[in-house]
Amino acid sequence: MKNIKFLLLGTSLSCFPQLAYTQCVTVQDCTALGYTESSCNGGKGVKCPFGNGWFCAEDTSTVCDKNGFKYSCTGTGYSGGSGQPCGGKYKTCNCATNYAWNGSSCALSCSSSYQYTCTGTGYAGGTGAACGGKYTQCTCSSGYEWKDGKCQKEALNGAQGDLYYCNGAVVAVKTPDMDFYVSLKELEWVTWTSGCSSNISCNNIKCGLPTKEQLEQIYYNKPKLNVLLQTTVPY
Repeated sequence: MKNIKFLLLGTSLSCFPQLAYTQCVTVQDCTALGYTESSCNGGKGVKCPFGNGWFCAEDTSTVCDKNGFKYSCTGTGYSGGSGQPCGGKYKTCNCATNYAWNGSSCALSCSSSYQYTCTGTGYAGGTGAACGGKYTQCTCSSGYEWKDGKCQKEALNGAQGDLYYCNGAVVAVKTPDMDFYVSLKELEWVTWTSGCSSNISCNNIKCGLPTKEQLEQIYYNKPKLNVLLQTTVPY
């Protein structure tokens, strides 16, 4: 029985000869052990015990940057950082009005309503805040009004010299020798300070037939009136 036990022990050792000679060997290669730097900033690191290599500790900014905290979120278009900061920086930023986060910065993002530069004749500047140098509406100079997306000359109303206007359209004419206007639409008569309500919608006035004196004035001023009628667009 004893001979069998010794035989089994010898057989097991002969099958695994490396087990009988295994031993721990100390690795002394600094680079292999991770000591890859020649020096560390401010001495913040550990020197290899087998050579001159160093393992340097990462500073806060490096750690934060590796984890995606890259943006200071300051300057034009920014309204601060989003979430908690790391080393004073953020992963994403909050943007100001008319700016949008594009994945790396707050970029200008104007709506289509900002389409007017508000410069040129008749313009006094933009109304409200601009976006990308453009406005949603313009402020017009004196004598101009904002209409149909631009500054246009204001529509004339009332007596202007020898012509009578209603919303920019000539509706009656006269000569300097007459104290009344002749309506272009129905040949009605109006006084110097009033117009005919049926033809001049912007005034609430009374109409009437001409007097004898007015008819005489029309007769003597017929050539002048004809010139005005030929150069005036009817209402």
